[in-house]
Amino acid sequence: MSSPRAVRVAGVRLQATEPRISGALVRLGGLGYYRITDYDRLRPFLMTVVSAYDHWMFISSCGALTAGRGSPDMALFPYCTVDKLHDASETTGSKTLILVAQGSDALLWEPFSERFGGLYAVRRALYKRADSVVFEEENQDLGLRFRYSWNPSESFGFVRRCSLLNRSDRPVSVRLMDGLQNLLPYGVSEALQTARSTLVDAYKKSELEGGVGIFALSSIIVDRPEPSEALRSTTVWCTGLEPLSILLSSRQVADFRQGCGTRREEEVRAERGAYFVDAPLDLAAGEDHTWAFVADVGQGPAELARTRALVEQKRSLVPMLEEDLARGRRRLRRFVASSDGLQRTARKADDARHASNTLFNIMRGGIFKDQ
Repeated sequence: MSSPRAVRVAGVRLQATEPRISGALVRLGGLGYYRITDYDRLRPFLMTVVSAYDHWMFISSCGALTAGRGSPDMALFPYCTVDKLHDASETTGSKTLILVAQGSDALLWEPFSERFGGLYAVRRALYKRADSVVFEEENQDLGLRFRYSWNPSESFGFVRRCSLLNRSDRPVSVRLMDGLQNLLPYGVSEALQTARSTLVDAYKKSELEGGVGIFALSSIIVDRPEPSEALRSTTVWCTGLEPLSILLSSRQVADFRQGCGTRREEEVRAERGAYFVDAPLDLAAGEDHTWAFVADVGQGPAELARTRALVEQKRSLVPMLEEDLARGRRRLRRFVASSDGLQRTARKADDARHASNTLFNIMRGGIFKDQ
């Protein structure tokens, strides 16, 4: 049997794009990155994002990740092996759904998801540097480009910066649902999550206070007859969007796909934690809108009060986040420089490789103090 010219699903022709896998050193937002074009045509691979502080992050090229502070017992997302990360792209980490208005209808686009693979002509690219990773998808049919990055922050935890660019020559109105899935509360050890994940789910409690998602355990899980109150939590908040509603679980994602309205969730129990913002967005031709999600672990009452006061100012905090991220980049660069990791030759790729080798060496062995 000869190969068909086109594949159709429910009368819709699936589109195939010829892969052009390539890599190059580029500048993005004034910073140097290594870009892999059409990275999704490669087998999934694992990356690490390095911090000048106590953050750790392991992220799959499929988008799922595990991250935290200090040790796996302070994880933001479940700590697991790389094969499980590759399989968790639809359930763990970032999730974005966009409804693009077109007359009286709306077109659904889920960047980085294989759920509707082939329905649109899309191109993806990945940008990587030591302290950041950027995922990019351009929808050529809709004239939109979505991009998000993960960055460690000393003051705020983990910052996921997002942007949506209207590349067309006409204004566009969208409704988007964007956020994080499978968030872990504070107090779940690596061993407990690995062996008793169902029990952990039963103890989970998610609450919304002043726009801040608070993910905690109803009590610390112990097998002794003693009180064990959970006084710390994981927190998530968003800046740069005007939400119609904020969700604390993934239960309404299917409703959004069908164009239904969502209901604000103030409290959710015995469900895996999530933090989604359902928000409208109007973009003029060529306009780029930026927003951010901020997540941190081990937040006590004092830290939570400061976070609420910050979020309730009702202004975009993206510039403040950018300043903190820049301080972290400078600190990490000083660490590398203290071990002669910075050089400039005619071959930029060699310079980047030397800096990378030096960075991972000092992560294992430390740096010299006072020269």
